[in-house]
Amino acid sequence: MCRFVLYLGPELSLSALLTEPEHSLIRQSLHSRERHEPLNGDGFGVVWFPQVRQPARFRSVTPAWSNQNLMTLAPAVQSRCILAHVRAATQGQTAEANCHPFLGQGWAFMHNGNLDRFPATRQRWLHELSPQAFEGIEGRTDSEHLFASFLDRLEQRSGPIDAATLADVLEETMGEAIERSRSVGGERCDMNLAVSNGELAAVSRYTTAPDYDGESLYLNAGQRYVSSAGECHMLEPDARGPSTVISSEPLSGEPSWRKVPPQHIVTVEQAGGAELRPIRL
Repeated sequence: MCRFVLYLGPELSLSALLTEPEHSLIRQSLHSRERHEPLNGDGFGVVWFPQVRQPARFRSVTPAWSNQNLMTLAPAVQSRCILAHVRAATQGQTAEANCHPFLGQGWAFMHNGNLDRFPATRQRWLHELSPQAFEGIEGRTDSEHLFASFLDRLEQRSGPIDAATLADVLEETMGEAIERSRSVGGERCDMNLAVSNGELAAVSRYTTAPDYDGESLYLNAGQRYVSSAGECHMLEPDARGPSTVISSEPLSGEPSWRKVPPQHIVTVEQAGGAELRPIRL
């Protein structure tokens, strides 16, 4: 499967997540510690949210560890919200259109996991999408179809979207995915999902497997995140406010990293901290 990281807080360079920490996301792409297969080399992507326009994205089918453009870009770009993903393909060929994060309607989305027997349900997914969501599909991954369905469900909500509503919609989308997989004999769905608009975020750790806790996920939240000399530190917040980092694996050995429990969603707001809530599917 894959590895990913999401950051929400005061402005931070991409390199503070991707290259600088002792167990940075690029390090995880080559030497994952919590997967049976340590390589995640089927492409990568990173999204950041500039303050004055829609989210920006850089992605490639090359392994993250060998992409010199990424190495040059990472220390030069700062953002208050960053999503980054390294891919080990389960659905869809190795192609740029299949590299996460996906973008649509001001939202960014990424997935670590797999929907069992997705190809047998793909036509149904496409048939039930709105024209706008349908037109947004570029690749053939289960992940991008999940995102399109999520956007449709979000569009149906009235009023402002807060973190709790975001989690509700994500959970509804997950339930839909499980039902469709099971309708064609699917036995297992793994859905570590992350979605954000730059101000709010929701990240899930979930599996339908009865004897498995799901793909790993860790949280470091409530203080100010800095990266220096390969070490990540959470310091006392300053006037810019607290920060939250959610990662498939801890970026360093600091004890402030804690496991997200299986079958839970983490919700995050730019102006506040992170909260955990159970998934009830």
